[in-house]
Amino acid sequence: MDSLADDERPVRRRRVSGFTVVGVLFLVVGLVAVGVYAYQYFGSNLVADRAYQQEKSTLKQQWQADPAPAGAAQPAPAAEQQRVPGQAMGLMRIPKFGADYEVPILTGTETGTLAKGIGWYDSSVRPGQLGNFAVAGHRVTNGEPFRRLLELQKGDQVIVETRDAIYTYVLDTSPADLTVQDDDTWVLDPVPGKPGEQPTQPLITLTTCQDLFHSVDRSIGFGHLQSTQNK
Repeated sequence: MDSLADDERPVRRRRVSGFTVVGVLFLVVGLVAVGVYAYQYFGSNLVADRAYQQEKSTLKQQWQADPAPAGAAQPAPAAEQQRVPGQAMGLMRIPKFGADYEVPILTGTETGTLAKGIGWYDSSVRPGQLGNFAVAGHRVTNGEPFRRLLELQKGDQVIVETRDAIYTYVLDTSPADLTVQDDDTWVLDPVPGKPGEQPTQPLITLTTCQDLFHSVDRSIGFGHLQSTQNK
C-alpha cells in the first residue's frame, strides 16, 4: 500500500490546557497593567506639559486682549466674579523651583482640571482677597507641578499672577511638616485651624499628596500675603 502523502497524513491536534489559558490571561493582564503604569507615570506628564503650555498661552492672550483697568486695586468680591470650572484664572511661580517654573492655575480640583495645571478650590477666596486662597496639585503624574513641594521651607515665596495683579505670598510652614487626611477640610477654612474666625489678612494654602503613590495622606503648607503689585 502506498504511504500517505504529507498533506494526507492525519494531524494530531494539541490540546490547550487550562494552565496555558490562565498563563496567557495573566500575561495579557500584566502587559496592560505595565502599559497603564507607564502612561500614568510617564505619558501623562508629556500630555500635561502640552496642556500647560496651551493653557498659559491662552490665558496670556486673554489678558492682553482684556487688560486690567488702570489703577486696579483689590480683586472684586468672589460673588461678583464668574467661576467657570476648568478655566484658567492665574499663573503660579515658585522661585525656589527655578526661573522656568510657571504653572497655570485653573478653577476647580476635578481630575480633568488637575491634569492641566494647579487646581483652585473655588470654595475659597481668590488671590489677594481676605481669607484663604487654597490650591491643589499633583506630586506625581499629570505634569507633577507639586513634585518638589515638600522641599519648601518657612519664608519661601509663592507668586500668583492674575489679570489684575501679582501677589507674593510667603510660607509660614513647610508642607513637609504637616500631613492630614484627604477629608480634613479644615485646612480650607478662611482661617485654617480656627473655625468660625473671621480672616484679617490674605492667606494661601498649598495641598498635595504626601506620598509618591496613591494614598489618602495630604501634605499642607500655609502662608500669608507679603505684597501686591498692581498691573
